[in-house]
Amino acid sequence: MSSVFTKIINREIPAYIVAEDAYNIAFLDINPLSEGHTLVIPKREVDYIFDLDDTTYSSLNLFAKKVAVAIGKVTKKRIGTSVIGIEVPHAHIHLIPFNRMSELNFANPKLKFTNEEFLEIAAKIREAFG
Repeated sequence: MSSVFTKIINREIPAYIVAEDAYNIAFLDINPLSEGHTLVIPKREVDYIFDLDDTTYSSLNLFAKKVAVAIGKVTKKRIGTSVIGIEVPHAHIHLIPFNRMSELNFANPKLKFTNEEFLEIAAKIREAFG
């Protein structure tokens, strides 16, 4: 059975996509810790990030760096990364804009945005990604 992320890749369910290349895709987290919180995933479905082959792992991280730079331009914040890997059985990296360490705590309340706000945030990041 495909993960929810594979369904996003296949455009079976909607997502606020901010960047994509031949091997990876990035989209806004719908339960964000901060404005611009983005998930970066390989298009190949592998459950655990350290089970990725070296080429896929390297590609994912270089792509995440480019996305993080774009998010930083939009949010004017540092971008923290987190790899937890238990929420969805598909390797992914969280890119989280922050000013204080406490903002990177997944136990914090999640922010709520309207569809229009998500669309606006995604458009700004896409534009900055170029």
